[in-house]
Amino acid sequence: MEIDQIETFLAVASYGGFHRAAQALRLSQPAVSARIQMLEQSLGAQLFIRTRSNVTLSLAGKTLRPHAENLLRAVSLARQAVHEQRPAGASGVLSIAAGLSISTYLLPDILKKYQSLHPGVRVSVRSGNSLQVLTMVLDGEVDLGLARSLQHPEVETQSLRDDPLLFVGQPGHPGTRMRKLKLQEVESLPLIFYDRGSSDWTLTNGLFRRAGLLPNVVLEVDGIETCKRMVLRRLGLAFLPQLAVTRELKSGKLRTMQITDAEPLHRSLDVIRSRRKPLEKTAQRFLDLLRSATVAR
Repeated sequence: MEIDQIETFLAVASYGGFHRAAQALRLSQPAVSARIQMLEQSLGAQLFIRTRSNVTLSLAGKTLRPHAENLLRAVSLARQAVHEQRPAGASGVLSIAAGLSISTYLLPDILKKYQSLHPGVRVSVRSGNSLQVLTMVLDGEVDLGLARSLQHPEVETQSLRDDPLLFVGQPGHPGTRMRKLKLQEVESLPLIFYDRGSSDWTLTNGLFRRAGLLPNVVLEVDGIETCKRMVLRRLGLAFLPQLAVTRELKSGKLRTMQITDAEPLHRSLDVIRSRRKPLEKTAQRFLDLLRSATVAR
């Protein structure tokens, strides 16, 4: 049983197939199959039930999964413990990849405090979508990644806080007169969607699709900030991340409406790090500050 085999096993289990696991691990599909076959041979058990339509864990695979996750966690901790015995470098560098909205609405205040505590650390922040953030972490280009609901067998994921999508509008807009609405009533209101194909767009669109409804989308824009500005100018209503509208809700510039017959659109704000790359002390200090800051919000 080898670490690469365990990582591959968890990838297949997480993505539900050999092809998607191969893409995530950036391996060929035969290489993924070979690793699983060798792992099954070493354990003397079949780990997956393969059908034409999908791949599911066998009873042996379900038994192995929590032990495999604990094993990778232990390997990561071992690497970290050894790394911390090495003398620290003379200059500190911290590299972060983050989703655009996280870079815009969360990081500025946290980085201001971090730099006041550690003025000698040079900080680099790169923005991208969730997949780009994950890739930068996997490639070792950054120390930490900040995105939403990211899982991958080669990264350790910690959820910092919930960041739901809230249905909001400018108080002067006619659509905000009722504070509680049914989804069918929301369907006919002028809606603004953003970032087509993103996780936010998929969540919002799926809310209506599952109910067999067609939302009245009057505007589609590139990003969250543009969408928020359109809402503030009463051009429509939108589902926006709580993180992006906290100040406007507190000041009364925006108002939330509750949809009584639909599930809330929950998402987690996650920090990810490579299991293979030990954290530098600069990154660990930032992670500690990030945890305390997000709990306090």
